[in-house]
Amino acid sequence: MNLDVSRTRVLRLEDGKDYPEETADELAVEEPLEIRIGGEPLSVTMRTPGHDVQLAAGYLLSEGILTSDETPLLRQEGPNVVNLAAPAVNRAQNRSSVIAASCGLCGKGSIEAIHQRFPQLTGNDGLVISRGILHQLLSTLEQAQAGFARTGGAHAAGLFDGEGRLLAVNEDVGRHNAVDKVIGYAVLKHLVPLTNSILLVSGRVSFEIVQKALGASVPVIAAVSAPTSLAAEFAEANGQTLIGFLRPGRCNIYSHPARVSY
Repeated sequence: MNLDVSRTRVLRLEDGKDYPEETADELAVEEPLEIRIGGEPLSVTMRTPGHDVQLAAGYLLSEGILTSDETPLLRQEGPNVVNLAAPAVNRAQNRSSVIAASCGLCGKGSIEAIHQRFPQLTGNDGLVISRGILHQLLSTLEQAQAGFARTGGAHAAGLFDGEGRLLAVNEDVGRHNAVDKVIGYAVLKHLVPLTNSILLVSGRVSFEIVQKALGASVPVIAAVSAPTSLAAEFAEANGQTLIGFLRPGRCNIYSHPARVSY
């Protein structure tokens, strides 16, 4: 996976040098992607170009517009447009408003609408992960973050099976986009529901990311950084195991710890 980057000239200031040094730098590319249904605009997201069909598939699943047993007819129509064939248009018109960390919590009614779209996980999936596997996932994701190594400006999401094998990995300027891309990969490969899987993200875990994982029936979400309070509450209420501050030798478990062996 190659992250789309742009080269630019910068002036670098460093201690011990009297004058700035002109040098080259690489930036993660950010451009709009318009998602359409039956040719009609549905949503615009700012993303790093690449794997756009996967991103659209993951987004549409997490919004309840696609169901896990559908094979979406998605086509890239130009560099910044993905279109879904028309059968899902009625569901798009009737969907609840989009909930995102950037807009704040949209209210109790929105939370209840998510529960109606996506059933809670029962905890009877039989998935148990050792601490060794958790730290193996961390190492695998770090090695796959070539875009971050080049730009310092990309988030990563990795999808793993219960044995720690990597299923999909992607990077993007938006952490939610990286998650949509790996979940969309699973949608297009007919791997959903992901009841024996782990989602690992490189930054913090917001409510939105836990919601997206629930849409794909992902039972375990882990992160290098912290969860938000609402993410932890949502995971607890919906039967998801939420792990934060995953670092070599340690982590915090915020909900449903039975899926982690001590």
